[in-house]
Amino acid sequence: MEIEKTFIEGLLIIHLNKLSDNRGDFVKIFNDDFFKLNNLCTDFKESYFSVSDKNVIRGMHFQTPPAQHTKLVYVNKGSIVDVVLDIRPNSATYGRYFNITITDTAPKLVYIPEGLAHGFLSLQENSVVSYIQTSVYSKDNDEGVRWDSFGFDWAVNSPILSTRDQSFKTFSDFKSPF
Repeated sequence: MEIEKTFIEGLLIIHLNKLSDNRGDFVKIFNDDFFKLNNLCTDFKESYFSVSDKNVIRGMHFQTPPAQHTKLVYVNKGSIVDVVLDIRPNSATYGRYFNITITDTAPKLVYIPEGLAHGFLSLQENSVVSYIQTSVYSKDNDEGVRWDSFGFDWAVNSPILSTRDQSFKTFSDFKSPF
């Protein structure tokens, strides 16, 4: 594992080692000692995954205090453009976003600290994305920022979106709870 810092404080890309042989592939996506050595959260409470068709956009999601969380994102299968938006008003990068393409052929973790909104665009049919979080899902604290309101060009003409994701406030109307 190797850590790459981004321009957004606390947002990290963790490059993973992929071992391949005649049986297939093997990737270690979490190591408690490595995370502790690098002062990263290890107290994960919930894990789940999504399966998305090509051109599906999921986001921009986060949970408000006291249910905020640090999140790890991993692509098990397929390819995505992962997008993270800084929604911490006291941050030097408030309102700025970071994006990275992640594929199952070049495994990476995206380490997303509290106070950042997350979303992604699926670039392939049946992209499988896993999430591990330091808090349990809370319906009362589940929030988002509208996907097309903060300046990122998703580069897709007809995205597939949930009704919920389309109903979030725009970034300009958004009031950060952080």
